[in-house]
Amino acid sequence: MSEVTTSGDLPYKDRIDAAQRLAAALANYRGRNPLVLVIPRGAIGMGRVIAEALDGELDVVLVRKLRAPFNRELALGAVDEAGAVVLSESAARLGVDESYLTDEARAQSERIHERRARYGGDEARIDPAGRLVIVVDDGLATGATMVAALRSLRVMGAGEIVAAVPVAAADSALLVGGEADTLVCLATPEPFVAVSQFYREFPQVEDDEVVAELKAWREQRAGAR
Repeated sequence: MSEVTTSGDLPYKDRIDAAQRLAAALANYRGRNPLVLVIPRGAIGMGRVIAEALDGELDVVLVRKLRAPFNRELALGAVDEAGAVVLSESAARLGVDESYLTDEARAQSERIHERRARYGGDEARIDPAGRLVIVVDDGLATGATMVAALRSLRVMGAGEIVAAVPVAAADSALLVGGEADTLVCLATPEPFVAVSQFYREFPQVEDDEVVAELKAWREQRAGAR
C-alpha cells in the first residue's frame, strides 16, 4: 500500500526538517514499539528523529548501491548484507558487463561487512524478526537500494515492513510500494534528477557520524532502562 502525502513546500531545509515532517506522517505507528532501520549514511540523523518521535528503537540496515563504471553516482542496483543483488532497469538498458557487476557486488559486500564491524558488529544488531520495521532513507532515486533492504528484511522474518521517505521519483515510489507492506512518501515531484535537488542543505554524511549517532542512541536507551 502506498501513501503519498503533501507535507509543505519543497525543497526541505535539510534532512532534519524532512525527518520531522516524516515523523508526523508516521505518527499512527507510535505505541507499537517500531524498529526504525536507517539506510546509512545520509539518513542516520533522520532515523534518530523518527525513532524518538515514535518511541521506537533505532538501528541500521546495510545495503550498498552498485555503481556504474562510467558514473559512480549512478546506481545500477544494490547488494544486501547477505550478498543478494537487486538490479535496476538501467543495468540492462546500459548493457553493463556481467563480470563488472559481479566484481562490483563483491567489492560492495566487503564494504558492508566493514561497516557492520564499525557500527558495533552483530552483537549490537537488533533482530527484526516479527517486528514492525520502518525503513528510512532520505529519498528514492532508482529505488534499488531500498528494494534490496526490504527484501533482506523479508528474509530475516520482519513482521510488518514500512518504507518511509520524504521524496521519491514517481516510478521508484511505485517499485518500492510493491515491495513494502506500506510506503509512506511525502512527495513525488517531477522532474526528478537527484535526491539532493529537493534539499537546500544536503551535506555528505561520514561513517564517524553514523558511529556517533548509534553510540549516543544506545547509551541513551541503556540509561533509560
